Amino acid sequence: MVSVKDFSNDIRPTWCPGCGDYGIWNSLKRALVQAELTPQQVMLVSGIGCGSKISDYMTINGLHTLHGRALAVATGYKLANHGMKVICVHGDGDGYGMGANHMLHAVRRNIGIVDMVQDNHVYGLTKGQYSPTSRAGFRTKTSPHGPLDRPVNPLALALSQGATFVARGFALDLKGLIELMVMALDHRGYALIDIMQPCVSFNKSMDYDWFSEHTYRVEDEGHDPSDRMAAMARAFEYPGGARIPLGLIYRTEEVPSYEEQVPALQGGPLAQQSLRSRPAEAYRQLLDELA
Repeated sequence: MVSVKDFSNDIRPTWCPGCGDYGIWNSLKRALVQAELTPQQVMLVSGIGCGSKISDYMTINGLHTLHGRALAVATGYKLANHGMKVICVHGDGDGYGMGANHMLHAVRRNIGIVDMVQDNHVYGLTKGQYSPTSRAGFRTKTSPHGPLDRPVNPLALALSQGATFVARGFALDLKGLIELMVMALDHRGYALIDIMQPCVSFNKSMDYDWFSEHTYRVEDEGHDPSDRMAAMARAFEYPGGARIPLGLIYRTEEVPSYEEQVPALQGGPLAQQSLRSRPAEAYRQLLDELA
């Protein structure tokens, strides 16, 4: 039986004391155990940011990428070895700023990736610039008047492109976050979990108390996660309103994943297929045609 110890190591995180990354880190290890996955069955792809160092603090297959390119690299890995469970962990700047275009295409392809976005509404690693999800009026050293552009609505954006799994968690609610992660790991296509988390150093106006006061669980109000239009209505509650919905916003298993539809993958993961899938004569004929 796999346990949390199997995903742990002795490297101490360098995150600020009280950072929401700790809750996500602990939730992910427990979710992987509940999903009955081993470290050898998972590839964790991350971008650039404080939380993107999460694979350093775990015993797991990990791959750091360029800023905003985590989903692109994860897509390539999933197609090369779709037998692995592929997870992206990156921040709101990485996922919704530099990597927003990759997110849209991952959504519409319904590629089998679990996309966990650590949404702290600020660029924490680079000392506090406003991010794509920062609220109006959020003042920083580099934006003394606050952002002039409106914040990104990641849930509505994903739903508008046909997302098959959309959820939002909270770093302090480990029980709820673990449940969402387990459901996402069991999903057949692309699964987005927007994870609300405080940045205790550079976004102190949105601390744990603030999130606790402004969040609510959609299941407590009878939300139907199979209703896309109801999901869209929940998505538009925030940003723009005072209430932040948490929980499973939308899910359908009726849409096949991208890798399920690729003919070349029907014979199993490419990483396990023979490099020479055709007779030698077919390759010689091809070379003759190109000569």
